[in-house]
Amino acid sequence: MSLPITPSQTIGPYLAIGLPWPDGSFVVPQGTAGAITITGQVLDGQGKILPDAMVETWQADEDGRFDHAEDPRGARKPQTEGFRGFGRCPTDENGWYRIVTVKPGTFPGPDGGTEAPHLDVSVFSRGLLDRVVTRIYFAEETGANAADPVLAQVPADRRDTLLASAATPGEYRFDIRLQGDRETVFFDV
Repeated sequence: MSLPITPSQTIGPYLAIGLPWPDGSFVVPQGTAGAITITGQVLDGQGKILPDAMVETWQADEDGRFDHAEDPRGARKPQTEGFRGFGRCPTDENGWYRIVTVKPGTFPGPDGGTEAPHLDVSVFSRGLLDRVVTRIYFAEETGANAADPVLAQVPADRRDTLLASAATPGEYRFDIRLQGDRETVFFDV
């Protein structure tokens, strides 16, 4: 007797059962002045969409501050009403995710320099034993990006996999490729 190969589904598709919440993709409330939207697709190693992945973001506020005791300048409530610093969005049937937030500011780096505006990102998907971690930087922040100590450690020919590009005013595109050609740079954390 011969049985078919069992598909590998180490994490998904169960992400959609209990992890999303109705306003999870809103780091700031709908209608917040100055809000930006980051959209993109999550793709596998063959460029196929992943309709059952989860994208989480964590970030500083627009002043580069965290309402957290580990902020080196001390915790401080954000200026933007309702800013929570954390977003979670499952991908849709076409592999798209959408995060509505404010563009973060620069903040102190560990060596006395500054880190460029960015969002920390975790991606969960079928076939992964654990999340993968990356960052979203903003392509137009050329000066801040050039001085960022983390981005400086990424080979120059791979840095663009971490850059969100402006699609329209207030809207950025950032695709996440889990493997293959143009694989997004992931960090060992």
